[in-house]
Amino acid sequence: MTTHTVTLTGLRAVYGTGTRRVTALDGVTTSFASGTFTAVMGPSGSGKSTLLHCAAGLDSPTEGIVTIDGTRLNDLGEDALTRLRRDRIGFVFQAFNLVSSLTAAQNVELPSRLAGRRPPARDVTAALDAVGLADRAGHRPSELSGGEQQRVAVARALITRPAVVFADEPTGALDSAASRQVLRLLRALVDDHGQTVVMVTHDPAAAAYADRILLLADGRVVDELTGGITAAVVAARIAERETVPVGSSRPAETIAEPSC
Repeated sequence: MTTHTVTLTGLRAVYGTGTRRVTALDGVTTSFASGTFTAVMGPSGSGKSTLLHCAAGLDSPTEGIVTIDGTRLNDLGEDALTRLRRDRIGFVFQAFNLVSSLTAAQNVELPSRLAGRRPPARDVTAALDAVGLADRAGHRPSELSGGEQQRVAVARALITRPAVVFADEPTGALDSAASRQVLRLLRALVDDHGQTVVMVTHDPAAAAYADRILLLADGRVVDELTGGITAAVVAARIAERETVPVGSSRPAETIAEPSC
């Protein structure tokens, strides 16, 4: 039986009032199965970043329910929500957000230290080893490449063994070679360790690493791709979506990989 690490039910996010009222999410219902890699895509203003922030407990939806690892975020007070984000959710963003004066190992353990805990050294080493940087533990960010800095950020997200890792444009500041390294790492976390990963991206090549792609438009899920996902397939579907009338959607389907 498939279990779902994250479930979103009837999610709406509305900002502003009157003529400035913006509906960022308009009744999104979806879920993310354990041990899977989902990419969320859509044009600017489609609601993909809002979806990620609401799903991760960084923002509160106007309506709807967010459940992570069996816990309804709507039922939590601010302190309990902070603890859940700290202990059960990993975050990786486009900006690496590393502290320049700290080593890679110190950056990995920083969130736990700020929470009043010091993780065992073996856990820090294991997290860095998982991203291929155990030998760079004593290096500061200025001594690391962009790709290595992002991998340290991934290790930091993994130190608490979270239920889900949310990644918001994690390759947006990287060159193509470093991007492939980070994406292969995220893919390996799913395949080798059963991690659940939800990634927002605008790049079809990045999305092709996922098991499933959700396409958003106007705050709604308008399409879903699973199976045989390639960059070419993703780009073609996005182009096709641009010709679909606003407000319409198509059912999810499995896409056969095109023959060469």
